[in-house]
Amino acid sequence: MEYQKVLNNILETAINSNASDVHIVAGHPFILRICGELVSQKYTPIISPEDSMGLALALMGQERKARFLQEREIDFAYSFSDKARFRVNAFFQMGFVSVALRLIGAKIKTIEELNLPITIKRFAQAEHGLVLITGASSQGKSTTLASLIDEINNTRGEHIITIEDPIEYIFQDKLSLIEQREVRQDTLSFDNALRAALREDPDVIMVGEMRDLETIATTITAAETGHLVFATLHTNSAAQTIHRIIDVFPSDQQGQIRAQLAASLLGIISQKLVPSNGKGFLPACELLFATGGISNLIRENKIHEIPSVLETSSSAGMRTLNKSLLDMVEDNLITRDLAMAHSLAPEDLKLRLGRL
Repeated sequence: MEYQKVLNNILETAINSNASDVHIVAGHPFILRICGELVSQKYTPIISPEDSMGLALALMGQERKARFLQEREIDFAYSFSDKARFRVNAFFQMGFVSVALRLIGAKIKTIEELNLPITIKRFAQAEHGLVLITGASSQGKSTTLASLIDEINNTRGEHIITIEDPIEYIFQDKLSLIEQREVRQDTLSFDNALRAALREDPDVIMVGEMRDLETIATTITAAETGHLVFATLHTNSAAQTIHRIIDVFPSDQQGQIRAQLAASLLGIISQKLVPSNGKGFLPACELLFATGGISNLIRENKIHEIPSVLETSSSAGMRTLNKSLLDMVEDNLITRDLAMAHSLAPEDLKLRLGRL
């Protein structure tokens, strides 16, 4: 089998089918995820164990091949000519190689094109502070993050440093100077790169993911010391995000972290991608803007009261996930059943839907 040629055909088909993901698994034809559903490409040959290994290695250079065979799994990004990039995870399962590829569009979409709330442009206009984009895996966090960074790139002359694992979207310098660092390739860790970034004259720092205590601590410090910092976290709501950050630290440090977070936090975008009525996926967002009241709740360890503040602060641009879902139902973008399925407080949403 000519692995590079077959691989190119698979990726071309994924792009033309508007797929979000590609799966290469021994014992199956290749599989696409289209509009959230797995679609087996039954007209293609069954992939043998030998071919799954060959296709995986066709994606890698020599250094990555050696690391993959030693560590038995690897994450990286793959550029497919000038058409798209793919975030790749290759791994062993039952002794055979499998590959999962996530399609990353070549073009960075604007906030408007992503159907995100326009109010989040406030974050791109800030001079300093911490902005968190949160959600479960595969909910569009990286895409929202890239859109906010490119909004700065289009409107301000700033020095932007990104730290990613792997680099997903490739930014083209416009008004800003953007330098992108990849963990393992350009730096040993998020924490190392963050500490170094503070000595590299940045205005804006983008942290692909806050994975551990050291990275979280350094991220908060960077936001405190006059930088605008964007980062992602795998949490489902604003209150859960704040709890997660604080709970990472030992109990004797949590008071100090609450004070630092209260002083530096600008806001949180918590998002879920919801299948729309024939229009692909749309983001349902919970939005928190760090007003004085929100900062006081964090400082005083009254985080459980934040959802109530979100409910009553629409004039400040805030919204709950339920309000976002309700608006989407009212606009006939999603069904009531889908709204209920994606709600974190379905009983409350059920009452609201009953009033429509």
